[in-house]
This record gives sequence, C-alpha cells and structure tokens, in this order.
Amino acid sequence: MSELHGRIGGLRLGYDLHAGWDGGKLRGRIGGTFQGKDIGLTLHAGDVDGRVGGTFAGFDVDGDVTPQEVRVRLGGRVDGDDVRLTLDGDRVTGRFSGRISGKDVNLRRNGDRLEGRIGGAVDGKDVGLDLGDVPLELAALAAVCAYKVLEDDQTAAAAANHSSS
Repeated sequence: MSELHGRIGGLRLGYDLHAGWDGGKLRGRIGGTFQGKDIGLTLHAGDVDGRVGGTFAGFDVDGDVTPQEVRVRLGGRVDGDDVRLTLDGDRVTGRFSGRISGKDVNLRRNGDRLEGRIGGAVDGKDVGLDLGDVPLELAALAAVCAYKVLEDDQTAAAAANHSSS
C-alpha cells in the first residue's frame, strides 16, 4: 500500500493529510484525531466517488477523474462545490467552487511531491504532499478536499467566536 501524506496550510493553521492507496481506494484522515475528517475515495475506470467526513458532518465526492482532467462535485447539488482541474504534464491548474467566489488551484508535481497553492496570495493555503504511488489527479483532488475541510472548519470557528463576543 502506498501513502499520500503531507500538509495543507501552514504549520499553525493547517491540516495534515494522511491516506493509504491500494490501487483502487484512498482512505485516511484530514486533520487530527479530534478535529478533522476521514477521507474515503474509490477510483474505478475514471469514476471517483466517496465521502469526506461522517454521515452527518461531511460531504460526498462524485465525478470523473482522468490523467487529463478532474470534474468532480463536492457536496450536494444545492450546497456543494465544483472542482474543475486540468492536468498538463506535472502541472495541475483549475478552479474550486465556481468562477466568481471560487479559488484558483495551482499545483505542480516535483519528483514524488505535490506542491503549490489553492486560493490566492492572501487567503489561500500552501500544499505540500508526498505522493507515493498515488495518481497525480487523485492526489490533487484529495488536496482540494483537505482545503475544503480546513476552510469549512475555519469558517465555523470564526462564526462561533463572533457569536460569543
């Protein structure tokens, strides 16, 4: 079994991503033991589906993943986010969560590492993952899922802090 592991975001305000890849399923954890979510993605003949988080606090992952592109929906039809990525050699570029309020994805494979940024210079997060034998397109999708978990948790924490003051 191959491992995908690393960090999304900085040392203080980021999440670890640790997942095992068996050639068909990517299973692991985004974040820590207490704060974070499980990730479980199945890839079969270009179709990816799975779940990040639990039954109630999480989101579905469903779409198409090929060595050329990623076209996936995170969450439901109404309250969900589109992921549209293009793979060109070692580069992965695209958009997460829409044209207007979404974030740019700019990642690059450097040897056995996936590095880059999701989001802008101010509000974005750095990506640094060791790939192992995980396909680049699936690793990029896992990075976007980890970004979404981190952003969702930070937004919820900010709302809780704001409402308690």
